[in-house]
Amino acid sequence: MSDEHRHHSDHDEPDPEHQVRLIAHVHGRVQGVGFRWWTRSRALELGLSGYAANQPDGRVLVVAEGPRREVQALLDSLRSGQTPGRVSLVVERLDLPRGDLTGFAER
Repeated sequence: MSDEHRHHSDHDEPDPEHQVRLIAHVHGRVQGVGFRWWTRSRALELGLSGYAANQPDGRVLVVAEGPRREVQALLDSLRSGQTPGRVSLVVERLDLPRGDLTGFAER
């Protein structure tokens, strides 16, 4: 493999250690069922910082920062079917980390 080709493939694969910020809106029956506590537990196990907050429309907003690999693991957990309550949809986007989060809070 030439250096040029290897260099190119590095750009195709996102760096799993790269820090990202996840903003995810979780739809379904996710309020009043221990969902935020469960999300906090998963996030802390993964070493992520952020928060899970009930929204007035019944959704839960999950914001988490950390390495891409761990953020993806949290996202996979939200979609796993193993959460409290019932998740019908997770709408997420990844953003640049702000570094303004410490610990993981329930809001």
